[in-house]
Amino acid sequence: MARKIVAVSGSYRRGGAIDQAVAEVLAGAREAGAETELVNLLDRNIDFCDNCRSCCQPPGEKRGPCVRKDEMAAILDSIDSADGLVLAAPVNCFNVTAIFRRFMERMMPYAWWPWGAGAPRMRLKARRPAALITSSAMPSLAGRVATGAMRALKGTARAAGFRPAGSLFIGMSSMKREPSLTAGELKKARSLGRRLAAG
Repeated sequence: MARKIVAVSGSYRRGGAIDQAVAEVLAGAREAGAETELVNLLDRNIDFCDNCRSCCQPPGEKRGPCVRKDEMAAILDSIDSADGLVLAAPVNCFNVTAIFRRFMERMMPYAWWPWGAGAPRMRLKARRPAALITSSAMPSLAGRVATGAMRALKGTARAAGFRPAGSLFIGMSSMKREPSLTAGELKKARSLGRRLAAG
């Protein structure tokens, strides 16, 4: 059976650097025989987490049920069934976009945090591979150091049971109104997709 790769994109700019990179990763995965699914957060109805922690109370590895009735449960069902994950969001104000952070905060069902416990414990071991993608106006090296984007993407991946298996930081992405990826960035993105498909 073909492996399933799910991508979650938290970009505001359609067709921008993040969209191009995600498309290339998914194309690489399909080349290697995987099935792919794209979740564009701009198109999904996701409520804010109010930190009620109801989802954190049931013990066990299965994620807890959220009281919010929106599209998040369906997105998490797709992620749970995936063999590989792509998480992508550009840098806004030195971290991932607000729309991605809203999604990230709704990952609480993957934590077991009973009342009285000092800190949460993640339900899942990070075993499946994930590719992490971000972009910034800064050069990529400076962006990795000066922003919290990669840390946010890594934490989100690990919460859902995925281990970071590769990343792409697209630097200097604000130099043009309509950015385009370099040949090297396109090649790396496609390679990431093939790596996810291979496991």
